[in-house]
Amino acid sequence: MSELRFTVDHEWLRQEADGLVTVGITAYAQEALGDVVFVQLPDAQSYSAGAEVAVLESVKAASNITMPLEGEIVEVNAELEGSPELVNEDPLGKGWFFRFRPANAGAVAELLDQAAYDRLLKANDDA
Repeated sequence: MSELRFTVDHEWLRQEADGLVTVGITAYAQEALGDVVFVQLPDAQSYSAGAEVAVLESVKAASNITMPLEGEIVEVNAELEGSPELVNEDPLGKGWFFRFRPANAGAVAELLDQAAYDRLLKANDDA
């Protein structure tokens, strides 16, 4: 397994040993949303990059989760349907949303690494 990668939309991605990619939201995103009270998970099918695939509802707002890369969603975290608070309690672990098979396996490595994501957060804080 390699290190986490990130999107500018505050999603994290982890390349798994089986070639699938696990997706969730970062601690920064879940803190901004507040207490998550509902998660609508995506259907298992192919999506293009940027497609809206899931919805999070919190006490503060609703937010869409987009497909970070082109690929086929093959698994969703069904635990979130009954326990959406897992997103707040463990955003980088049990609070994951879905796993997908990327159309281009090398595309994950082109996303932000931890240092680049930290710079993005600092720029957001400075703005």
